[in-house]
Amino acid sequence: MSASGGTKAIVAALAANLAIAVAKFVAFLFSGSSSMLAESVHSLADSGNQGLLLVGGKKAQREATPQHPFGYGRERYIYAFLVSIVLFSVGGMFALYEGYEKIKHPHEIEAWYWPVGVLVFAIIAETFSFRTAIKESNQVRGQLSWKDFVRRAKAPELPVVLLEDLGALVGLILALVGVSLALATGNGVWDGIGTLCIGVLLIVIAIVLAAETKSLLLGESAGTDDVKKIEQALVDDESVTRVIHMRTLHLGPEELLVAAKIAVQHDDTAAEVARAIDAAESRIRAAVPIARVIYLEPDIYRDTKSISPTP
Repeated sequence: MSASGGTKAIVAALAANLAIAVAKFVAFLFSGSSSMLAESVHSLADSGNQGLLLVGGKKAQREATPQHPFGYGRERYIYAFLVSIVLFSVGGMFALYEGYEKIKHPHEIEAWYWPVGVLVFAIIAETFSFRTAIKESNQVRGQLSWKDFVRRAKAPELPVVLLEDLGALVGLILALVGVSLALATGNGVWDGIGTLCIGVLLIVIAIVLAAETKSLLLGESAGTDDVKKIEQALVDDESVTRVIHMRTLHLGPEELLVAAKIAVQHDDTAAEVARAIDAAESRIRAAVPIARVIYLEPDIYRDTKSISPTP
């Protein structure tokens, strides 16, 4: 994923959520709707989350240091994980609490046109933000399904924004249904039920985000396609005859470490082996440009299956 594509989606989501958060809070003040209060906190949390993603992207650009020789690429994973925590605690748990209080102490919604009008405006704004995230994601997801894209993406920003925007749209619909039922029946309990549903939705999304970003933090290998490209680039059938074993690790979304033991000709001189390694590194970087840290160990391949056991 290009950093510019992710940043564009984040900025679009941030602008939409800030405007929506203000509108929702004003609607809550005039109507007293708990769904609107939960949604205003949700939008405020989302705005903070987009801010965290922007900060993470900025910090990840720092140069490597002796203390951090592989750079700061994983800052983006750390801040994406913080997003899931904020979404769970500030958004989800607050909505559950507010929904419980509204069901326990229901009251009618006042000035109904405020929450309904703001929710319609919010749905339009979130649809614009969601459309931007989908457009940017389509440029990098290739043939992957949306589920696989969220699970396999090495850059966390677009999956995070996609899930947040999807959750926001569904949450707005739930809020609109809760407010509408409360207005139709005159029973504020429906408003509280809508708020509870929003809380459950946010917690589920937060758990999914936490699980995916945790995997990135632990360290994921290159994608299947990149692994095949690297293996094909390593072997030239002349100086490098095969890959004995190989490990890859994402140091960040756009920086890959490659470590491999390669088989060389048994009668090659040290100079020839060194040239073979340099050529192999060049082929890898040409095939997979994000492979920036490469360690290759030459060895003589022995097919243990062809060696007869000693009687």
